Amino acid sequence: MKFTKNSANLSRYADTVFGIVAKARKDIAENGPEIATDATLGSLFDEDGKLVAYDSVFNHYDNIDHRVKAAYASSFTGNPSFRKSVYEWATQGADLHLNSSVIATPGGSGAVSTAITTFLDAGETLLYPNIGWESYALMAQENGINATSYNMFDGDAFDLRGLKEQIKDLMTKQERIVIAINDPCHNPTGYSMTVEEWKDLISFLNDCSKTHPCIVIDDIAYIDYSNDLAGSRNYMNTFNDITDNVLICIAFSCSKTVTSYGLRCGAAIVLGKDPEKVDEVEIVMEKKARATWSNIPNAAMENFTWVVNENKDAFLKEKQGYIDLMKKRSALFLKEAKECGLETYPYKEGFFVTLVMKDNDMRDKVHAALMDNHIYTIQVNLGIRVAVCSLPVNKVYGLAQKMKDIIDQVNA
Repeated sequence: MKFTKNSANLSRYADTVFGIVAKARKDIAENGPEIATDATLGSLFDEDGKLVAYDSVFNHYDNIDHRVKAAYASSFTGNPSFRKSVYEWATQGADLHLNSSVIATPGGSGAVSTAITTFLDAGETLLYPNIGWESYALMAQENGINATSYNMFDGDAFDLRGLKEQIKDLMTKQERIVIAINDPCHNPTGYSMTVEEWKDLISFLNDCSKTHPCIVIDDIAYIDYSNDLAGSRNYMNTFNDITDNVLICIAFSCSKTVTSYGLRCGAAIVLGKDPEKVDEVEIVMEKKARATWSNIPNAAMENFTWVVNENKDAFLKEKQGYIDLMKKRSALFLKEAKECGLETYPYKEGFFVTLVMKDNDMRDKVHAALMDNHIYTIQVNLGIRVAVCSLPVNKVYGLAQKMKDIIDQVNA
């Protein structure tokens, strides 16, 4: 006899992040930061190796009345002021002419998860990037939804041709198409699609939507660390061209934007031409919210609203300092990688740079060899992720050459 449901997957979850983080910390504690290099952490760290928590965000949060922190939100969909502020912040600079709805979620993860389970039935298939956040597939599979990856790159560009072929094939098997795209500042490669690539994709989906409803889940968790903040939302103007049978669901994360990883606050922003269809999605998502997490932290929503409205200038100034720091870290790593012939996926901006691995057997050998040499990174499909978001500049110097030497030894 078993107590879990018959469909439960009882294989243990393979932790590719926190287990390695623990090993890195143990090595640093035993041998010191001069010996061990921790390039694992997917959060923003300063040059002293401390987690960044913006003063422009948390000084105000600390002073929020305890009763506000203790109180329930005003709605299962989130506080009205938060929903308004999230929409305006996430789409700032874009001139959208679409109907919209905002549902507050526990982080960007909650937005992605509720979108996947809102749009797909058990047995249907989600398309997600083959180099990317593994939780897309886990969220689908835990709800009886299949997950098939699409190829991310054709050379140094997004592999639109490959994605289109997979969409065509999937259209023969199910009645709707749902694609997860992590853009801009893709985790883990740092790639950002061009406006032209988005135009091409939207045009193709419009054609597909003549027979199949099409939904794009655009995970924008890292958007506020774009090197071009003023132009970071320009691609969203392509959303204005969608037909009535195409929907966009933006997954927004307060965790990354305001360095509030543990407060678990985010939003699903639904965009569509047909107001009735947008309303249908809101109805389903509201019930999912009630049945799953019930309420988003009230103070987290109130604080975000204050930061992006009342304290915007100070917040942007503080955040820009860390964007500039990551640009310095990533530019140095990529320069040295190019000089020594260390191959990386096309990086433009964001938290991570990823080394190209020809297959996952080689990846695992290289990853183990790096740890043997006190260098800690994260394995991803066909790659090894280097977190420039958490790696001090002095640890970046010479790192590419060390990694290249280790890879050459593994290949010898």
